[in-house]
Amino acid sequence: MIKNNLNDLLARIQTLQEDVEEEYRKAREELQEKQAQLAEEFLRQQKRYKIGLFRFLLRSNFLDIITAPVIYIGWIPFLLMDLFVTVYQTICFPVYRIPKVKRSDYLVFDREDLPYLNIIEKFNCFYCSYGNGVAAYTREVAARTEQYWCPIKHARRIKAAHERYPRFFDHGDAEAFRQGLNRLRRQFDEDPRKKPETKERME
Repeated sequence: MIKNNLNDLLARIQTLQEDVEEEYRKAREELQEKQAQLAEEFLRQQKRYKIGLFRFLLRSNFLDIITAPVIYIGWIPFLLMDLFVTVYQTICFPVYRIPKVKRSDYLVFDREDLPYLNIIEKFNCFYCSYGNGVAAYTREVAARTEQYWCPIKHARRIKAAHERYPRFFDHGDAEAFRQGLNRLRRQFDEDPRKKPETKERME
């Protein structure tokens, strides 16, 4: 009798578990279906704001159109700078024991697939992402180079200094420079905005 009751309870538990799993499966499928519907609706809403290529050109400022080649020719220096900076840090940074800058952290392309952009706008977004990415990538490579070779602040205030600049030694502080240069040359993994101590023994 007890065994039969136990078997019944186990069977009921198994049935309940199956029912729970079935309900969970249905809820998951409903959620996925709603997400797909929302994604489709969101995509439709996005496409409503897309301006066709012909209408886009008609609305464009004439001076914007005739000056566009000047902007686009910038591909050449950007490509050359990208190549030079990559080759430079590949060759030199291991010698200086400077950690290499991760290029992919600065060159991000995630705006070209937006459904409300036409082909010209997508190209412009791609170009802006590349140009500004190369500039930021170059800036960080140059900042690490400066931290290694000449981490001294200017006498005059400079605008938009890179993040490593606050850690540099004050202009004219020869003692701090000589005492701390070797240490600062090893501190590339720390927060670049943290100012180093100025007093330490000569290394």
